[in-house]
Formats: sequence, C-alpha cells, structure tokens
Amino acid sequence: MKIALQEAKKGIEAGEGGPFGAVIVKDAEVVATGHNMVVKTNDPTAHAEIVAIRRASEKLGTFHLEGCVIYVTAEPCPMCFAAIHWAHMEKVIYCNTKAESAAIGFDDSLITDIMVKKVEDPVKFEHRPSTGCRKVFMKWYEDPDKILY
Repeated sequence: MKIALQEAKKGIEAGEGGPFGAVIVKDAEVVATGHNMVVKTNDPTAHAEIVAIRRASEKLGTFHLEGCVIYVTAEPCPMCFAAIHWAHMEKVIYCNTKAESAAIGFDDSLITDIMVKKVEDPVKFEHRPSTGCRKVFMKWYEDPDKILY
C-alpha cells in the first residue's frame, strides 16, 4: 500500500489528477503502478487502477491478470470495479471508502444508483437492431482462431 500512496502523492504533486494511486503485485513482486492521470491526459478513464492494469497487462503480455492483487488508495469506482473483474484479478485491497472519496468531491454514487436502477439514467440508450451488427458478431463467434476474453 505504501507504493500506492507514493503513486497518489506523485500524481497530486504533478497536478495530473486526483489522490488515487494503484500498484499491482503478483507473486510478491510489483508488476505495475499507476496514479490518476485524468487531468494530464484529458482522458476520463485514466484512473489509477486503469493505468496500472494497462501497464501490468503490457508487461505480462496478457489481458488476464489472474493471481494479481491490486492495492489502491480508494475503493474502486464502478468503471475500475468492472475493469478489475474483466482482468480476472484475485484481490483488491483499498484504503479509503467510497464515502470518504465522495466527501472530497469524488462521488460516484449516481453511477451506482443508475446501475441498480434506483434513479433514471440521464444518458439515453436506444436499441437499434441491425442485421449487419449481428453478422459481425457471428463472424467473430464462428472464427475458429478467435481469442476468447
């Protein structure tokens, strides 16, 4: 966790984003680190966890991070929560809670409330079925050389 905290401080001091740091460990060795870089990159997905996951995946040459533990300075937001699951990580260890993040201006409760249907989604989603889209899906599905993830 000490490294995750150092990453968070590094990001704050550089003015690159919020107070979030992450470190990914596998077999007791640091694989990758990251801090929030939303402001620096103008990328709303550049959260500490996402940055660290991208770096770990590149370093390990895989998009599945089984056996990895991620240490983060705050309980993951819904996006990072999903990314951690997509990466098949083993464990998440965090310091600050969602409530503590919300108290300093990083409140993701609206997203969670939308996901569990407590509130109406302000972003409108429209389903438009398409034969062409289904054909693309089937093309991938029927490819014997596809790589499942």
